[in-house]
Amino acid sequence: MSHPIVSKGPEFTRFMLPLLKVLKDLGGSATAAEAKEAVIARLEIPEKELSVQLKGGQSRIENQIAWARFHLAKTGYIDSSSRGLWTLTEKGLEEKLSPEEVPQIFRDVQKSFPRKTAEKVEDEAEEVPDQGNYRAQLQRILLDLPPAGFERLCQRLLRECGFQQVNVTGRSGDGGIDGQGVVQVNPFVSFHVLFQCKRYKDAVSSGHIRDFRGAMMGRVDKGIILTTGTFTPDARKEASRDGAPPIELVDGGKIIDLFEQLRLGLNERKTYEVDEKFFEEFRK
Repeated sequence: MSHPIVSKGPEFTRFMLPLLKVLKDLGGSATAAEAKEAVIARLEIPEKELSVQLKGGQSRIENQIAWARFHLAKTGYIDSSSRGLWTLTEKGLEEKLSPEEVPQIFRDVQKSFPRKTAEKVEDEAEEVPDQGNYRAQLQRILLDLPPAGFERLCQRLLRECGFQQVNVTGRSGDGGIDGQGVVQVNPFVSFHVLFQCKRYKDAVSSGHIRDFRGAMMGRVDKGIILTTGTFTPDARKEASRDGAPPIELVDGGKIIDLFEQLRLGLNERKTYEVDEKFFEEFRK
């Protein structure tokens, strides 16, 4: 899909306008994962670019979209207070921002940073302020886990999310199936699921989805694949293909989102952000 090219400022500024547009198309708000997926689809980012990762294991494209969101929040287009939800403000809903104005947003936000931090932003720092440090650290921890340890961690995550009878098979030669569990929808309805855990740095392909679906056919109605990496666009299409048993995809970013929501493996602490405008009158 064609889109305006922002020629000035860091590369992540190209995502600002598409992000505003997809949030508006999604009704004014979306989860971080939904917003990122919609931006990637809108701009038709190629798989080669999607597979590029930063040193901490985070997707470079998703990191850039997060930087775009950070700058739009700093300038009042996106609500910065909604945890885990990216919501347009009244200013953002009006969407009168032009491609020519995007570089100025970057410059305005840069002025509020100390000089060294601003220089990092200019060079596209690898970590989004206020959240990137612990997210990158979590990503590194997940990637360093042994395969069996990651499977047990996924087991714990599923239990925390309400799954019951979650078992890790712990054996090879089962078509890539690492475990099973039960979801109790209500007192009368439940269904069984099979899950697969992939401790990957790269993107999971559509071929992996087909192989997993083949292994689960005739055994359960639904599957889940959890990975520390990402999924290619073709893999996402294959997972929700009409006429085939659906497979839920949980990438590394979504896993970390769940750690946040469940307060799992994270110690919450209170912090403050300096209100630069408050001090303006005292600088005169």
